[in-house]
Amino acid sequence: MIYVFLAEGFEITEALAPVDMMRRAKLDVKTVGVTGKTVVSSHKIPVTADITIDEITTKDLQAVVLPGGMPGTLNLKANNNVLDTVRYAYENNLVIGAICAAPSVLGFMGILDGKKAVCYPGFEEELKGAYIQNCGVVVDDNIITARGAGVSIEFGLALVKALKDEETANSVKAAIQSI
Repeated sequence: MIYVFLAEGFEITEALAPVDMMRRAKLDVKTVGVTGKTVVSSHKIPVTADITIDEITTKDLQAVVLPGGMPGTLNLKANNNVLDTVRYAYENNLVIGAICAAPSVLGFMGILDGKKAVCYPGFEEELKGAYIQNCGVVVDDNIITARGAGVSIEFGLALVKALKDEETANSVKAAIQSI
């Protein structure tokens, strides 16, 4: 199971483009409403989550994904269930993805110490212990970070590659006619 956490004020493209890429790859993905079943994005678009935070379990957990956006990132960081699930993923060497401002949550948790990472410009100081990169998407072992909404599809494809394989990621990329 792959959980994509949606907190009030999340960036919709950073959440749903990766969900779309992973579902095209036939991965088992659930959107998780951190602040309720219906979550409103940073641009006031309501999204109905598959499940709520109190329905999550670590049984069969493969990955967690944190979309950015404001105040979505702050709402992720403030939720102990989100932090506990991310910590479980980290301690069990599962895939952890974070995009835009959300890598700051990983920095806050100490997960980026000694890792290469990227984030939305201006949040670099929040990536405690990370080696900041200047590109769209960074994969360092099981940690995948991305700069922002403009690389949401690339981020989703990196998640597919990490969770399945490069062939599947390339197949999804070809199917969406990405350049």
